[in-house]
Amino acid sequence: MTAARRFLVIRRRSRIGTLAARAGLPVKLPPGTDRFERRRNLGASARMKRSGGDGADKPSEARIRARNKTMILKAAVRLFAAKGYDGARLGEIAEACGLPRANLYYYFSSKEGIYTALIEQVIAGWDRAFEHIRADSEPRDAIEAYVRAKLEYSRTHAVESRFFASEILRGAKFLSQRHRRHMREVTDRRADVVREWIRQGKLAPIDPHHFFIMLWSSTQFYADYGILAAGILRRNRLTREDFNDAATTISAMLLDGCCRDAHAAIAPD
Repeated sequence: MTAARRFLVIRRRSRIGTLAARAGLPVKLPPGTDRFERRRNLGASARMKRSGGDGADKPSEARIRARNKTMILKAAVRLFAAKGYDGARLGEIAEACGLPRANLYYYFSSKEGIYTALIEQVIAGWDRAFEHIRADSEPRDAIEAYVRAKLEYSRTHAVESRFFASEILRGAKFLSQRHRRHMREVTDRRADVVREWIRQGKLAPIDPHHFFIMLWSSTQFYADYGILAAGILRRNRLTREDFNDAATTISAMLLDGCCRDAHAAIAPD
């Protein structure tokens, strides 16, 4: 190799450490890198980490990692929802999110790791909606807020909801015992709130678990079967107004059926 050629190779390889640091990735040097080049690469990476980048406007490593993980999950959920776990390939996920396949392993240990992260993301979203069912709230306000939160999740996370439904329909192989236990425990705590409302005479005697199952089936339908719902409403796709109308209708049906003040309002003289 001529001296000029060697200079160009060293210069190109010396950029590896800097570029890797900017992307928030570990430094991986190509085969054949000699000791001198290795020191230059690792030194560039260390300098980038100490300075936080080569400019004040460069995103931090944590922000880059969060952005890339979000990109991977967003691409993966669509593929998993359409093809299932076995049908979706890591290469497809990498291509869909615009990252080299090897880079996926910097963020997730395996395809199963991505899949599990998506399951937990959906459960966390449902948990946040469940927070509206609180003992210090009036049942009418709490139930209506919960219905609207569930429908808003269906509107903004329709693909995630269909992904979870697909996992259940395929036998829930990746829904671990830990996930199932968590969902039972969260539901049991909210069921206790409903029982307290019943004890206080604010709700008619109902089975809290069946009440929640009925509520889930009606609100998640608009995500899992959105195409069917849109067709019935003579639309190409569901609109925000459709979800608002659904929230009003579902809330009225549930509240008129179980709230004591509703029964009192329609009781005969």
